[in-house]
Amino acid sequence: MRYAAVLGEALIDLLDSECDGAPVYRQVIGGAPLNVAVGVARLGGAVEFVGSLGDDPLAERIRAFLTAAGVGGRGVVTLGVPTTLAVATFSGAEPDFRFYGDPPSYGLLAPTDVDERLTGDAAVLYCGSIALLCEPMLATARRSWAAAGGLRVFDPNVRPRLLPDAAALADFRSVVAEFAATADLVKLSAADAELLYDGADAATAAKLLRDLGAGAVVVTRGAVGALVDAAGQQLAVPAPTVAAIDATGAGDSVMAALIAELLATGAPADAAGWATHVEFALRVAGLVCESPGGAVSMPTREAVARRFA
Repeated sequence: MRYAAVLGEALIDLLDSECDGAPVYRQVIGGAPLNVAVGVARLGGAVEFVGSLGDDPLAERIRAFLTAAGVGGRGVVTLGVPTTLAVATFSGAEPDFRFYGDPPSYGLLAPTDVDERLTGDAAVLYCGSIALLCEPMLATARRSWAAAGGLRVFDPNVRPRLLPDAAALADFRSVVAEFAATADLVKLSAADAELLYDGADAATAAKLLRDLGAGAVVVTRGAVGALVDAAGQQLAVPAPTVAAIDATGAGDSVMAALIAELLATGAPADAAGWATHVEFALRVAGLVCESPGGAVSMPTREAVARRFA
């Protein structure tokens, strides 16, 4: 059976909200890679989550949520630390995250914790996000990436709060370059591109990543849509018009949809083929934006078809 292996963080998002006129935090299971894994499963793909969890009730909720969503847990390990919290405040629909938990529960997966066959036999291997800022998780990702037998997809998912100075940004830029050099697909946002590459626009950043060796690059641009760079051609893909209330997980849903399409049909041969995949992925993201919060809003193919009939 063809499946995807998604390596990275799982945590609890606390979303700034209101109840009966009082400020409250709404608890949501999250972490970009977890969102991706759940999104793939909801879209009909087989997927295994590979990551570390804490040993508290919050971690048990994450495990139960993954199981209920149809995500495999053969790559999940439990460690004796509290579950990391990501507190999100909003300016419009876009969340601003601050992370709490030291050491981070999501960053402690060691190379010896992962069965190489689980990641090596995957038709698609995903790596990326804030877990790569942690050792030993970075070492684990490097080992799995090097041994991957299928397609490799990467998403830097930059969080500026975790890159406090120029040195930290430079280090992470090097990690991005390392993974992009052998990636079949790199997905990033326009905000990621601007931060990583000194204000670069989507087209410039995409070309830079392709020049590093990436097979295809997709840069999401919010309500504008996305830019595809593949096979020597750049194409703009417009986003559908939606009534966005919460963009949490929207970029992750694009990644999930692209992985689900790669599982179903393999890698496209040209930019037009990638653009078709991205068009579907932007519909998925649009539906996510019309619902509150992350992994719980990842839709099924049937829901996408109904919404954008």
